[in-house]
Amino acid sequence: MNFGKWIGFFVLVVSLYILWQIREIILMFFTSVVFATALNRVVKRLQQSGAKRGIALGLTVGMVITITLLCFFLIFTPLTKQLQQLVQLIPYGIDQIETWTTSLQARVPSQFINNVPSFSDLSLQLQKLFSWVVTHLYLVLSNSLALLLNFLLIIVLTIMLLVNPKPYRNVFISLFPAFYRRRVDQILTECEKGLIGWLKGVALSMIFIGITSTIGLWFLDVPLPFVNGLLATILALIPYIGAILSVVPPMFLALLYSPIKAVFVIVLYTLIQQIEGNFVTPIVMEKQVSLLPAYTLAILTAFGVFFGFLGLFLALPILIVLQTWVREVVIKDVLDRWETAR
Repeated sequence: MNFGKWIGFFVLVVSLYILWQIREIILMFFTSVVFATALNRVVKRLQQSGAKRGIALGLTVGMVITITLLCFFLIFTPLTKQLQQLVQLIPYGIDQIETWTTSLQARVPSQFINNVPSFSDLSLQLQKLFSWVVTHLYLVLSNSLALLLNFLLIIVLTIMLLVNPKPYRNVFISLFPAFYRRRVDQILTECEKGLIGWLKGVALSMIFIGITSTIGLWFLDVPLPFVNGLLATILALIPYIGAILSVVPPMFLALLYSPIKAVFVIVLYTLIQQIEGNFVTPIVMEKQVSLLPAYTLAILTAFGVFFGFLGLFLALPILIVLQTWVREVVIKDVLDRWETAR
């Protein structure tokens, strides 16, 4: 390669390195774009009903804030009371576990008794766990503060994009040659349709998880089935991690009554997540945005490994956008015309 090509290669490597270093900021901006796209659809619907842009925008933001606060109070207040009850019943629970462990050891054959952990070993492990939690409490609080700040940044970016999205769209379109800008505007419209379809699919999956978990918890006679079902619905927005977090409150509530009931809760949530993750989500996404199920699962795993939590949340919308650009630019504008020319 000549000197100019080496310079171009060096610039490409440096650009990729910079993009990798600011990947979290890019992902947060893309998250804001996804939220703004969804809310902008609501604003447009209100405008079609006769409302002005400012009034429609205010109604949309107010509706989102109201729903968020309502869900917060519906979930936080009952779960806080149950948590206080759980703390008060911890000594009783320890006695129950000790009785259950002693009964289990009495039924286990003597040749296997050495392999069964004693209650003193269990207490020692719980003490080590408590010490670890206390030691890492500062780290947990620091991470929580960082998550809160990132969430606030996403909210600010979303509102800025939602107030006047057209200039940001025009800036992006202006990065392309003049003859191709109208086509880029059409591709962005297709990307918007794809993201709306994805959001519809996510909503259907959340409804499935909320209904099935509520019915299952009610059938198992676990306290607060509606609240825990609503919590599972909201946490369904977080792939993988949300499934783990949603099972903790009902599991502890069931543990207050019976260890077997807590096991049934874990089995219930595992079954729901397996059905949703392997059947509902891939099939729904294929219907809404034409994503193949195998690609859906593979992309979720890869983005979770490389980009963490935001990668998990944004894997599917990023895949939808990339698929749209490849279909419209590479296939329709290049390959299809190439074949016609021949």
